[in-house]
Amino acid sequence: MRSSADTLTLTTRAARKNTHAHHDFLCLPIYIINKQKIGIAKGKYSMGGLEVSVQPSVFSPNGLLPNEATSVTQKLDPVRWSIAEERTAELISCIQPNQPFEERRTAVLGYLQSLIMKCFPCQVFPFGSFPLKTYLPDEDIDITVFTESQDLKKTWADEVKDILQHEQSSENAEFHVKEVQYIQAEVKMIRCLVENIVVDISFNQLGGLCTLCFLEEVDQLISQNHLFKRSIVLIKAWCYYESRILGAHHGLISTYALETLVLYIFHVFNNRFTGPLEVLYRFLEFFSKFDWENFCISLWGPVPISSLPDVTALSPREDGGQMLLSTLFLNACSSVYAVFPSQQENQEQSFVSKYFNVIDPLRTNNNLGRSVSKGNLYRIRSAFAFGAQRLARLLDCPKENLLAELNQFFMNTWDNVKNM
Repeated sequence: MRSSADTLTLTTRAARKNTHAHHDFLCLPIYIINKQKIGIAKGKYSMGGLEVSVQPSVFSPNGLLPNEATSVTQKLDPVRWSIAEERTAELISCIQPNQPFEERRTAVLGYLQSLIMKCFPCQVFPFGSFPLKTYLPDEDIDITVFTESQDLKKTWADEVKDILQHEQSSENAEFHVKEVQYIQAEVKMIRCLVENIVVDISFNQLGGLCTLCFLEEVDQLISQNHLFKRSIVLIKAWCYYESRILGAHHGLISTYALETLVLYIFHVFNNRFTGPLEVLYRFLEFFSKFDWENFCISLWGPVPISSLPDVTALSPREDGGQMLLSTLFLNACSSVYAVFPSQQENQEQSFVSKYFNVIDPLRTNNNLGRSVSKGNLYRIRSAFAFGAQRLARLLDCPKENLLAELNQFFMNTWDNVKNM
């Protein structure tokens, strides 16, 4: 595992490159490690030295409820699904990052970086959905402050809060700042509104930058014009606008947990999708039938809860089919990007199971689904099942009703587009 200083050098190089708008708004151009070391060959991905393999005729994933494996492999009509994917692409183009969104957020970021760096010696970087380019139009910006001063660990929040409140009361402030507050959450942060964008400011959140780099590695591996990122945007939109099941602070799914679940679908189905809508369909089908009471999700495969604290995974697929990510790739990414928050933290702490268990690909003792309450697990599973059933109508509804059904499925998202 790398030291915090080594990893900060790597990840901050990536973060610097993303404070400026880029012509491809889903592209984050970071090349911070030797890709040959983690098993990525540009243009092709090799598992065990074999670039081509014969897929088994029966797709059989592990971790599902009994007798549900055959129901997650329903064949799609290529003609009607192509029509649906084209309409979905129109929706994604309306909600994914674009030049006006990028310019506005980049200006807010630059303003806050300048403001905070005048308070004390530090560096300020964005992490999360903004630099990854997977944010929704009304999503917040996450930034984190790094400094070598141990004394500032106790005082940084007060100093940042004071300077923001000064800006709030100043008539000459460059941007309109309001609602400055100190949030005493699991991760302490300052939250404020800048030009009506919610900004969360945290301290020394190196893990957030490492996660950003890991997800970028995955997106470049999957390729297909950023299919992974476009799928994240679509699935986040469905979870947020249509089902209201996204948001760790409400006892629902955290963004990183959702991204990990999306990646699991790419992994198990080996990146064989016609487009983001199919990814959403497979996502809803699979996780509505996943046995959440008995298994945790990990990229290494389902982990029986009964085996904890031993995190030993079953194979994601019991049919022996090829998957997207090799064990070499997963272990290497974990080695390169895994960083523990502090020397004082017990790095041997066991994984603690809750109700919606998602194992962090970079820290196997970190439960990304710990925010989900027992009652909300039922709500999430019901939303997944209902969404899968509604999308399945596209497979057998009259062709003339196809686009109407799809527009109805994303009704709230389209309404949000109209009100932007």
